[in-house]
Amino acid sequence: MTARVLDRIRRSYQSATTDLYIEQLCTSWILPTWLLGTVRAILSVYAFTTLFYIIGYRIAIGQAEGVQQSFSYFTVLGYWGLAFYFAFAALHTTSYALREKALLQSWPTWLKYLHSVFYATVTVFPFIVTAVYWAVLSKDAFVSQFSTWSNISEHAMNSAFAFVELALPRSQPHPWTNLAPLIFILALYLSLAYLTHETEGIYVYDFLDPSNGSGSVAGYCFAILAACIVIFVVVRYLQLLRQWLTENKFGTVRLASTGRDIESMELSNVVDFDAKHSQG
Repeated sequence: MTARVLDRIRRSYQSATTDLYIEQLCTSWILPTWLLGTVRAILSVYAFTTLFYIIGYRIAIGQAEGVQQSFSYFTVLGYWGLAFYFAFAALHTTSYALREKALLQSWPTWLKYLHSVFYATVTVFPFIVTAVYWAVLSKDAFVSQFSTWSNISEHAMNSAFAFVELALPRSQPHPWTNLAPLIFILALYLSLAYLTHETEGIYVYDFLDPSNGSGSVAGYCFAILAACIVIFVVVRYLQLLRQWLTENKFGTVRLASTGRDIESMELSNVVDFDAKHSQG
């Protein structure tokens, strides 16, 4: 039994490091590869522009300390993650479009797997951020033009970015082994939040303040953990649905360099090949 479980974990890990996995992540079922790379680059530029403009604006109005503390907010860290992910995704996609081999394919196996985990974070965490912010933290979201724009960018458009990354690529469903690192990241963030309280004297989120009741804190933490697991599962099966619709039902996969559609009659071989390499 133990050997079988370990073998499943090993195969799940390996499935995220194959050339096939990377090629599908770098291509789209509807867009030519160069255009997918362009979309990813534009999203990265927008995210970085938003982050640096917010930093500059807050420093200009005398909130430099708030800028420092912002790096303890899950929202801000997640948005930095989106910006960097789309930058690297654009790089890998463009390299694949130019020479039909992504830069990622030449990386060590462990970095390939970490990129797969990175991909999982940007298609799961933004939905958690959006849900928690608008449900619990948004009372001052629209007090000014700046706050309206910044909050929409960081707490609404982040999920739109995640949906784009979920919908456009030919990516395989997230390996189950990617769920554990996501939970570990949440645990690390919880440690950071309380470290911030010890060093800065603030709770970055009021619901983490034990003075509101330890049961309340535990409830929020377990709710976010549950949301992470549920969203991961939903995203994974949405990926399966997208893969079935685009590569099996309608057969609209595009070849990487030319953008030509693969005919449905030929596509069955592609789907069968994908299935053999994605088991586990």
